[in-house]
Amino acid sequence: MSTMNISLPEKLKAFVDEQVAGRGYGTSSEYVRELIRREQDRQHLRRLLLDGAESAPGAPADSDYFEELRARARPTA
Repeated sequence: MSTMNISLPEKLKAFVDEQVAGRGYGTSSEYVRELIRREQDRQHLRRLLLDGAESAPGAPADSDYFEELRARARPTA
């Protein structure tokens, strides 16, 4: 694992220390890694949403659509 040193103003360091102590993180590094993972997830979701918005419209999700899903989900005898 690589190492990265960051400098924080005292108020931000105190905030990170509070989060580590109060939310069950073992170290400030664990907390920062979690924040970075969340940001990666957020960016990925944003990209998926934008890609979906730019794509051609799909078939409507009407009652026939949901009935077909239910039929496919039912176990076959």
